Order: sequence, then C-alpha cells, then structure tokens
Amino acid sequence: MKSGILAVTTTLAVSLLSAATGYAAECTNDTWNKVMSRGKMVVGVKADYKPWGFRDSSGAIVGMEIDFAQAVADAMGVELETVAVQSSNRMQFLEQGKIDLMIATMSDRADRREIVGITQPNYYTSGTNVMAPKALGFKNWEDLRGKPVCGKQGAFYNQVVTERYGVEVVAFTGNAEAKQALRDRKCVAWVYDDSSIGSDLSSGDFDDFEMPLASEDDNPWGLAVPLAEKDCVFGHFMSGLTFNMHQSGKLIELEAKWGIKPTQYLQDKQAAYADWLAAE
Repeated sequence: MKSGILAVTTTLAVSLLSAATGYAAECTNDTWNKVMSRGKMVVGVKADYKPWGFRDSSGAIVGMEIDFAQAVADAMGVELETVAVQSSNRMQFLEQGKIDLMIATMSDRADRREIVGITQPNYYTSGTNVMAPKALGFKNWEDLRGKPVCGKQGAFYNQVVTERYGVEVVAFTGNAEAKQALRDRKCVAWVYDDSSIGSDLSSGDFDDFEMPLASEDDNPWGLAVPLAEKDCVFGHFMSGLTFNMHQSGKLIELEAKWGIKPTQYLQDKQAAYADWLAAE
C-alpha cells in the first residue's frame, strides 16, 4: 500500500515541481522546500481527541490522523514530527510557521479557507448523531420522536432534530452537564457531533452507551497547508495523496484500525474515485 502511494505521489511531486517554474513569482514553495531540505515534516495534530489523535500510555501521540500524517511523511521521504494543537490555535500555528501541515479534526468552512490552505478532496467528515443507553435499543431517528433528548445550548443540532424528528431538546450550558443528565436519565439520548461522541465512547467511560443511528448532515474535515502554498507544489501534492488514500481504501483501513464506526462518507469517496479502467 505504502509503495503505491509513494509512487503516485512522487511522480505527482516531480511533475508539479516542473510546472511550478511557470509561476515561480506566485509560488515560492517555501514550506515544501524547507521540509525537503531538512528531511523532516512537522504536523499539527490533536492529542486530546481519541481515537483521531491522543496520547498513549507512553505519552506518544497516536491515532487515525497521526497515521495519516505518517503516510504523508513516508510519501515525501522525510521524518515525521507531531506537535499537539488545539482548535483554538491550530490555524495560528500553521500561519506562524510552527507547523508545516495541519491534520487536526478541522471542519472545512469558507472563513477558514481565507486563513489556511484547505486542500481538496476532504479526508473525513463528522455529522449529527446521538449517544444513548444500549438498553434502549434505538435503531433510527424516528425512535426519538416525542422523547426528551439532551443537547448543548446554542448548538445547531438542537433545532435540526426538533424540526426534523419532533424530539424535545433539554438544553444545558455545557457538554459535561448534558452527558451527566443523560447518565441521570433526564433524557433518553445526547445529541451532538458524532466524532465527539465517538471520542467519548472510546474513552472507556461510557461502556453502557452506544451511537446507534446513521449520522446525518455531513460536515467534511479538511487538512491544511500554508495558504500561500495551497495552489502550489505542497497543496497539489496533498490533494493527490488524499485522492489516492480514498481510492485505495487506506482511509477506510485506518478507520477500522482505530475502531471508529464506519462512515458512509469514506465508502462513497472510494466508490466515486474508483479506477474506471480497472473495471474494463
């Protein structure tokens, strides 16, 4: 698998480097050149969002996104160094040159595209789901109609599930309060982002709960290079590599490796990017 990714992305890099000479004034490729010259790439990742990025018992940062970062480093033929970032500083770290690349559970939004270079295609997604006691046996969203569901004040999920499925949202000021209310049986489920729920379920603190429904309202995640290099060598390289990882099924493999509930998004991407020549 790695050799295939390396071959594709190396060829892509060579062609892009040749093409870059035609617009050198616009593309300095500073970050790309820095990474290649020093033989190391610094990637900003989450260290508190299991299983996408978290610290293991030795203190090392591991997870699905760290494996993705390692695949990038392998394809570029450089070493990988990870730096823990938070939602509040991940874009600033990239802007300030503290990291070369950011793969940190960031949803792709128009306002963020003005700050960092979010490449396409997106590599993952999150959506709306619920955490509920396994004993209740929910199977579909209609099972929640007319029932009290805990939520966080101000979250857009509340209005969506109220209008779409007629649930009675009981809103709390914070996530911790809402999840405690769920434990206290003040509601039958907790509605929120499925990646956050997945992180909770992976923590070992919610063994009697599950995320039983099909997620809705996809919110794709984007990795980012420095804004100035989005349409240059680095940005195009990352686009090609992400495409290849979708097409090859590597991202689906990583999802399974880390025990993440399979997403329809990754399956749809692999099908969309299938090699039509192979079917001849």
